[in-house]
Amino acid sequence: MKLQRKNRLRATALGALAVSGALVLTACGSDDNSGSTGGNGGKTSAASNIKCDDAKGQLLASGSSAQKNAMDLWVKNYMAGCSGVEVNYKSSSSGEGIIAFNQGTVGFAGSDSALKPEEVAESKKMCKGGQGINLPMVGGPIAIGYHLEGVDNLTLDAPTLAKIFDTKIKKWNDPAIAKLNSGVKLPDKDIQAFHRSEDSGTTQNLGKYLGAAAPNDWKYEAEKKWPAPQGQAASGSSGVAAQVKQVDGAIGYFELSYATSQSISTVDIDTGGAAPVEATSENASKAIAAAKIKGTGKDLALELDYTTKAEGAYPIVLVTYEVVCDKGNKPETLSTVKSFLNYTAGDEGQKLLTEAGYAPIPAEINAKVRETIASLS
Repeated sequence: MKLQRKNRLRATALGALAVSGALVLTACGSDDNSGSTGGNGGKTSAASNIKCDDAKGQLLASGSSAQKNAMDLWVKNYMAGCSGVEVNYKSSSSGEGIIAFNQGTVGFAGSDSALKPEEVAESKKMCKGGQGINLPMVGGPIAIGYHLEGVDNLTLDAPTLAKIFDTKIKKWNDPAIAKLNSGVKLPDKDIQAFHRSEDSGTTQNLGKYLGAAAPNDWKYEAEKKWPAPQGQAASGSSGVAAQVKQVDGAIGYFELSYATSQSISTVDIDTGGAAPVEATSENASKAIAAAKIKGTGKDLALELDYTTKAEGAYPIVLVTYEVVCDKGNKPETLSTVKSFLNYTAGDEGQKLLTEAGYAPIPAEINAKVRETIASLS
């Protein structure tokens, strides 16, 4: 069982690496434009099937680090297909991305949480005649990664996770953990719980899960800022993953791609269903498929079910939105924004998500995303 789990992690990591390597090779070969019509006049790149339209110049974007690994692949592929276009996505945090968007310094922002009413109101100053809207683009599991020497398989449930991240459970051999892991030799070792240091949509989504699935043990509001008074902080998903990778006894949360790429063990979640559920793209897709659109008009914000007990549905999921103006986008970047997002929401862009440890947006919702992108002005 342990060997199988390690092999799964290794295979997923190698798969993501292979995709990344293939895209790097494509980008390296993009200097030869003989097989491409370039990025003007509504033409399509023959090399990658990307419709470049009138995309040109530089497009700046920033925000969610949760989607960084997906965005890295998308940007490489898109720039290889559309010559003369530069897309620069700064991976920071959802909070920073929305601030940059509302200040008008980026063409779009990435956020793991839908815009708040006050953020929508603020966006109207920048989106002339319109407002900021949420386009769901990336789905996936929030993996609970851990580093515990000698323990390759670990199951936890929502109440136990809540107590761990609230530092109410301090030892790995605590009876609550032992009860969920019969037959596993748990060490008498301190738990080092890591969380994000900056405002993070990943933090907020974890908080939504803990608040919904363990309301008696997690009393904090689901906000982007880490709410519990203790624990250890690190910057970005990459920072939390790096600490978990290095520190024996550590536990933290980040997107699955960070776990697979660094061979970090992940927790199976006991949802109360027939069997504990592993953090995989497929299992996250089962949970995201039940999401409902709660946004109005062109806003496609989703409502997720964090308490699902459906067989094989991994409950700790997030959806990353690309935040754009429905109307009033900057004329100099509008064509590039639409072209790039058409690619990421298209079949080719969404297919890359599974290969990189994420989950595609359900087809019915994705169809509405494409329709909305086409209408941006």
